[in-house]
Amino acid sequence: MTTDVIRGELRKSGFGKRPEPAPIQHISHARPGQRDPQQNPSPTDTGNGQDGLGEPLTIREVSEMLGCSAWTIRQKYIPDGLPHLQSGPAGKLIFFRNQVVRWIVRRQTNQQQP
Repeated sequence: MTTDVIRGELRKSGFGKRPEPAPIQHISHARPGQRDPQQNPSPTDTGNGQDGLGEPLTIREVSEMLGCSAWTIRQKYIPDGLPHLQSGPAGKLIFFRNQVVRWIVRRQTNQQQP
């Protein structure tokens, strides 16, 4: 057993003196992420010639796009299948432009057929 003097106090332990701290390691300043992002598809590229989801829209922007109120979007169009994302159980509704446009086109196509 060794005895060390630390700040004027006697310390008895079987560990000996404190080891020296490890030297500070060099940390790279390179930013994380893809090195060659051109090789990977963008989040809006679906590979089928369409633009994917498009830009996110608020319920107010969708209501202006459809020419109705936000109430009508919630009460009529969402139950009819208007694609949306809800951020939580009582969270904000998020719509994506291209999904909304495709939904409108499908509805118009279905209404025109006899």
